[in-house]
Amino acid sequence: MFRILVVEDDTNTRKLMCAVLKQQGFEPLQASDGHMALDVLEHEHVDLVVLDLMMPGMDGYELTRQIRQSWEFLPILMVTAKQESKDKHMGFMVGTDDYMVKPVDEQEMVFRIRALLRRSQIASEQKIVLGDVTLSYDSFTVSGHGQTITLPQKEFQLLFKLLAYPGTIFTRIQLMEEIWGVDADVNDHTLNVHISRLRDRFHDWSEFEIVTVRGLGYKGMGKV
Repeated sequence: MFRILVVEDDTNTRKLMCAVLKQQGFEPLQASDGHMALDVLEHEHVDLVVLDLMMPGMDGYELTRQIRQSWEFLPILMVTAKQESKDKHMGFMVGTDDYMVKPVDEQEMVFRIRALLRRSQIASEQKIVLGDVTLSYDSFTVSGHGQTITLPQKEFQLLFKLLAYPGTIFTRIQLMEEIWGVDADVNDHTLNVHISRLRDRFHDWSEFEIVTVRGLGYKGMGKV
């Protein structure tokens, strides 16, 4: 069970968020200010932090900075009533992973938390598991169906990127720049060849697929 630390100075808001998280199968922990939150983190295992930006004594920016000093990869979801772009930019600059504006949609909050937890697990373990299929970044291998396939580096990185964010549409330019680099001499044909090779290799694997989004790019879809 994932443990979520909710840092919010408003008692009613904090209790409501914790109740929603508990109902969704998480174990919520509570802190009413930044100092209490740091104390909880020192003594308890926490998988993700949801923190309010505007708090007395230590605001969410400073709390995020201090969390990042000791817990570099701990996912943080910042919640605030501030809607200006500069406030969001500051949040990301100090180290938050995601940002929500109040009033918070409870279902959206849960979706964002689940997405952050999944990305955190992928980042820390460097692997993606889809049913009985495992993608291992350290060896560029895809294991499943009684076999282990070692892919060329670019093919693996492309597949890993698409399946790490299932349902997310990546443009052709995004994929080419991230996999080959901004200055690399690649074009649509190179990307198309790699996509085709991946589809040929795994055409009969039911756990995932690469979907073409006409006029936009590609997305990976887990089917388990």
